[in-house]
This record gives sequence, structure tokens and C-alpha cells, in this order.
Amino acid sequence: MNIVILSRNPKLYSTDALAQAAIKRKHTVRIIDPINCDIVIEKKNPCIYFKGKKLDHVDAIIPRIGSSITYYGTAVVRQFEMMNVFTTVGSQALVHSRDKLQSLQILSKAKLGLPKTVFTNYSKNVNDVISHVGGAPLIIKLLEGTQGLGVVLAETKNAAESVIEAFNGLQARVIVQEYIEEAKGADIRVFIVDGHVVGAMKRQGKEGEFRSNLHRGGSANIVELTDEEETAAIKAAKALGLGVAGVDMLQSERGPLILEVNSSPGLEGIELATKKDIAKTIIRYIEKNI
Repeated sequence: MNIVILSRNPKLYSTDALAQAAIKRKHTVRIIDPINCDIVIEKKNPCIYFKGKKLDHVDAIIPRIGSSITYYGTAVVRQFEMMNVFTTVGSQALVHSRDKLQSLQILSKAKLGLPKTVFTNYSKNVNDVISHVGGAPLIIKLLEGTQGLGVVLAETKNAAESVIEAFNGLQARVIVQEYIEEAKGADIRVFIVDGHVVGAMKRQGKEGEFRSNLHRGGSANIVELTDEEETAAIKAAKALGLGVAGVDMLQSERGPLILEVNSSPGLEGIELATKKDIAKTIIRYIEKNI
């Protein structure tokens, strides 16, 4: 098969791991920067040009679309879909997963456990926002933040008021969430491929850090999921229409709580923690669908 990996950086661990896994299974692989793609829209022959050359005979794509290029990257994925090319992440699912508010609404509709969340249109009733999530401490998140950036823990009511008012003054969209104290700065990343759990790790924030992201210095270890956690992760990926997903959840006294569902989850942390070849599993998922 001819597989295209949409990635801005061929040297990234995830991009390289996917390319090597495909090559080992005798496929032809091209790594293409979606920003350098030109989309040609017409009734009978939608096509894509990359650096002036038409992309022909593509069987499948693996989108590794960074948040900074979501709009154009999604348009490229959508164009491939119009060309009847299989994609591991659909364009609509990509859009839904990147919109924190919309994804939480979709997950809520699917009856999945979530931290209590409030979103307002720059409300001046900050006290009401704080009380809706049970008071301080609480979490404040920028809607467009990634990898733990734009996430603030407000430990007191005064701190929460100051941060929310500051973001409102900057007209920065935020959501406010309850703080799950019993999680103790840890979360679980569950990797889903084709509706199945293929790996899971528990990420622990470094000392004094409530964010567990590996990019922020957190550590990761393999974890055995409960039946409830496994079911919640699979259901979350399905609700957002993702064939490949990284589902982040907290362990709480009321069961697993979904934080977010990542449509371009990194492979390095999960492969190192679980000692599993997740990239190979993704390639086999493509083979199954072609």
C-alpha cells in the first residue's frame, strides 16, 4: 500500500515510528507536511498537489496534525476523504476533538463521567462560576491550550477570581473545572486503536506539579485498567468518532472522569511505558480497512 503520513516534522518520534512500522510491513511511505499541500476542488476530480506535484495512488493517510495548524490540516484530511482515501482520523472527528468545549459536550451526551465544568461568555459573575464547580481549589483551562500549557490550578477563591478576571479581560476563552483532589496529580492515558485498548499508562506529575503531562516533566508507568475504565475509554473514542485516540482520564471516588480525547496522541511515552509496538498496531488497523 501507499501510505502518507501528514506531519510537519519527520524526525518526531511518533512520525518516525509509524513510518518504520509501515516499511517493515512492506508498504510505501511518504511523510508530507500538510501546510505545503494545495487543495484543488472540482466536481469530478478533487485532488491535492504537494510542492507542485499531484498526489496520486494514495491508499491511506495517517494525520499527525498539530493544534497550530488544525484548520488547514483538517481541510487537507477532508480533501483526501473526498478522494476516497482511508484515514485513521476523520476530519470531523479531528475538529470535534480539538474543540475542548464541544468534545466535553459530546462526551456528556454519551453519559460519560466528567469533572464538573463551567463555560461562560466572559461572565462578570465570577463567584457563580466558582461555586458551580464546588469552589476552590479549581482548574482553569484555555480552550486552545495543549500539552498542559494554559492550565492553571487556583488554590484559593481569591486566586480563582483573579485568574478568571484576567483571562476575561484578555478575551481569552476558558473553561473552569472542579479539582479532583484524590487523583493526586496523576492521570491515565489510554491508547485506543479500532475500538480496542492497546496500551495504558499512569502519568504522575513531578513533585509540586499538578499537571501530569510528560512534556512538563511527568513520569509514566504501565497500569492495569479496571473494567469501568476500559469501557469508558472505548466509549469516549467512539463518541468522538476516532479510530485512533489517546483518552485521558482521572481516577476519582465516583469512577473514571474523562479529561479529554486526543486525536494525535504521541507514541513515545506509551510505547516506552508499555513496551508495546503501538505504531505497528496502527498500520495493521489500516491494512484491515483497505
